[in-house]
Amino acid sequence: MGRTGHIAGLSLFLAAAPTLAQEPHARYNLQAPVTTIAAQIDDMHTFMLIICLVIFIGVFGVMFWSVIRHRKSRGAVAANFHEHTGVEIAWTVIPILILLGMAWPATKTVIAMKDTSNPDITIKATGYQWKWGYDYLQGEGEGIRFLSALSTPREQIEGAAPKGDAYLLEVDNPVVVPVGKKIRVVLTANDVIHSWWVPAFGVKQDAIPGFIRDAWFLAEKEGVYRGNCAELCGRDHGFMPIEVHVVSEARYAAWVAEQKSKMAVAQAPADPG
Repeated sequence: MGRTGHIAGLSLFLAAAPTLAQEPHARYNLQAPVTTIAAQIDDMHTFMLIICLVIFIGVFGVMFWSVIRHRKSRGAVAANFHEHTGVEIAWTVIPILILLGMAWPATKTVIAMKDTSNPDITIKATGYQWKWGYDYLQGEGEGIRFLSALSTPREQIEGAAPKGDAYLLEVDNPVVVPVGKKIRVVLTANDVIHSWWVPAFGVKQDAIPGFIRDAWFLAEKEGVYRGNCAELCGRDHGFMPIEVHVVSEARYAAWVAEQKSKMAVAQAPADPG
């Protein structure tokens, strides 16, 4: 895609946070979560940052207090220090307790992320350079299949045309799922390693050639949610977006009917006359 396209791809992750935002705060934080897993990830992110901040303030507070309190101008002199059993136990036990406090919620979330049982809909996502192929394997839309590729106009990428709101994150055929339903995504790849990443869902799973991986999400809010291949799958990997439309059950049923009608027309034998 040329040098301009390469630069645009490399800069995608710098631009993705504000562009993907569903809420204003996502410019400086994670995207607003729309699944239980994403909400847990968001809570852990905040919790861990608070722990890091407390440790930072504690360590640097003691350090600066020691420097100021024991400076030479106040008559401080060098002193001989000896080991103190209580202090050594404390600085061993306290970090262990901190790590356990961080590991407990993280482990619960990771276990929940891996529970792909009893889905309402199963979709197979296959990574290609540089597009996604989707096959609906289970549910009302079973049998639907299509390719999904970047739809940003070339004049926006290589020319001076104004950039759209979903620049480099829009596709020609988005994934459509109903709100409030558990969606299992089965992942593989056709060529190199890709990664299916939709931050608002809390989903990021590698798609590896010759292997089957899976993930799941249950979106609690209708809307358009965007992501990208988060693996270095080639020089143009930044041009491999993901777009998911979460709609009502009625709109989903209408979309399924429309897709199956299109597939029936495409598969119908040509009129010999």
